[in-house]
Amino acid sequence: MRAKVATYRPNVSSSHEKSPALRAALDGLAEGASVERTVLRDAVRELLAELARRAPGRSVEVRVPPYGAIQCVEGPRHTRGTPPNVVETDPITFLGLASGSVTWEEGLRTGRIRASGIRADISHLFPVF
Repeated sequence: MRAKVATYRPNVSSSHEKSPALRAALDGLAEGASVERTVLRDAVRELLAELARRAPGRSVEVRVPPYGAIQCVEGPRHTRGTPPNVVETDPITFLGLASGSVTWEEGLRTGRIRASGIRADISHLFPVF
């Protein structure tokens, strides 16, 4: 089912230029509509890239399966095996974090965000906009 583009503006700054995929995903989720898999994928990847740009580094791995993973945040670099600092969440929760409609604390409390490691608290990076 295609996400409808609505006039509703989620908790996102108008100064940030959003791609059509990100706009459609945020608007569709705000309306409670299903979002096409490819639109969701593109929106998550755009947000992961923005997160990596805002917090360059390689000490924390942020995973949003099945769409992508990045390494970010300055600190000791991870090179082999399981990373010591990992944040993992689903695509819908990640979009909610990025837009400010889901808080870091709420995500942790409900189990929708899993964070492990001493550097895994990246709550200061959200919302992305």
